[in-house]
Amino acid sequence: MLSSETPAISSGPHPLDMVVVGSGPNGLAAAITAARAGASVLVLEANDTVGGACRSYTMPIPGSPQGAIFDVGSAIHPLAVASPFMSSIELDRRGVRWVTPPAAAAHPLDNMPAAMTWNSLDRTADDLGEDAKTYRRLIGPAAKHFEELVEFTMGTPTSMASWSGVHPLLAGRFGPLMAAPASLVAKRFSTEAAKALWAGHAAHAIAPLSNPITSGFGLLLSAAAHTVGWPFPAGGADSLVEALVAELTDLGGEIATGRRVETVDDLPPSRSVVYALTPGQVANIGAKHLPRRHRSRLGSFRYGPGACKIDMVIDRPIPWTDPRVAQAGTVHLGGTFDEVAAAEAAVADGRHAERPFVLLAQHSLFDRTRAPDGFHTVWAYSHVPNGSTRDSSEAIKGQIERFAPGFRDTIVAEKVSRPPDLERDNANLVGGDVGGGSYRGLGGVMRPGLQLDPFATGVPSFFIGSAGTSPGAGLHGMGGHLAARKALNYLASETVKAL
Repeated sequence: MLSSETPAISSGPHPLDMVVVGSGPNGLAAAITAARAGASVLVLEANDTVGGACRSYTMPIPGSPQGAIFDVGSAIHPLAVASPFMSSIELDRRGVRWVTPPAAAAHPLDNMPAAMTWNSLDRTADDLGEDAKTYRRLIGPAAKHFEELVEFTMGTPTSMASWSGVHPLLAGRFGPLMAAPASLVAKRFSTEAAKALWAGHAAHAIAPLSNPITSGFGLLLSAAAHTVGWPFPAGGADSLVEALVAELTDLGGEIATGRRVETVDDLPPSRSVVYALTPGQVANIGAKHLPRRHRSRLGSFRYGPGACKIDMVIDRPIPWTDPRVAQAGTVHLGGTFDEVAAAEAAVADGRHAERPFVLLAQHSLFDRTRAPDGFHTVWAYSHVPNGSTRDSSEAIKGQIERFAPGFRDTIVAEKVSRPPDLERDNANLVGGDVGGGSYRGLGGVMRPGLQLDPFATGVPSFFIGSAGTSPGAGLHGMGGHLAARKALNYLASETVKAL
């Protein structure tokens, strides 16, 4: 479906039809989209390895000949299996094996059972007791029409293509709900468990829960849990990157690592460029070429909060007070809805939350390739003010210990990554921003700003396709794919003009 919508391109007089800057999932998606259309394409990557934040590494374990595998950035991937672009690649044939835990997410609570998002909608609803009917009414239609919901959310708000596959009644039902603040929708529930479960999903927006569109994150991720689950690739995120690279190289595309682009002069001759970078970076690179208005717009792009991440090797599974939490791949730690809301509001105001909202993944419970026998992995992070240099690992551990007493005694090795460390490893994570920009205000729907074409830069042959453009963050590749289609349309028009 994707390739049939893209015009065929034949090489022009320049050596390359397209250069893609950045080899994260969006950059690789852009390059694959171009190569499928017959364009000659080169991907430039500043680091020595490809993948951006979608990579893995091995942490040594004291006294063990074998280390543990951790994902550098993204770790759980419901949007990867839902993405129209990623679905167009035979990832299983490329060696990707998805692991889907029986529960997408768990949300521990003090002195009461954890709230659980099971893969089954009915089981999840039944667990919520008196809120079962409300949960079914809220999430059921989104799960039933998940494919159409994905088609809408992974397009661009200003494009009719985003609405073409969505029945008007569905758009009318989901649109206002997704635009609503999570705090408003939470009032539909009567129990602390249901409200907390909703808070954990909506907090993936990395914005105050009183912010518009935070319900969109909650609805999409909840519906994903009951349709595709919240899976992750066995053996680490590297397998996803290897699959994308294999797809690109089989199509004739090329990748050059160690090629940092600081100005347009660092680019090889090409007919078009797709920047899989943040808008601010594009403004800096194209400073001498972008029209002033566009340079100012991209340069004023607002980044979101940062992250403080801690990877830990433990000598036994996390001793959760509620043992059912061990059936979830993802754990949301933050307590009640009000506590999560307070933590996210503090970070948005530039403060560190005393009890932060923590996102935790426990891969090795379901994928024993991640750690040797006798050990397990804990991947966790909390939101912090952008650029923070504070080590928040003790606050993160405190939230885990709160719901799993004795947890600290299980740790045998750890690595802490503060916002400056994340940015040093991957320049796209500006100030440790793992969301590709702020989702406050219009940042949730108009990325990178108020304009009809989110991929345009003001230079006809330059395009931007990253988490900083529609449809935003997530390992789905759609930002790069859609930007590349714009670039291919431009190349096709230029070819016609030359005839």
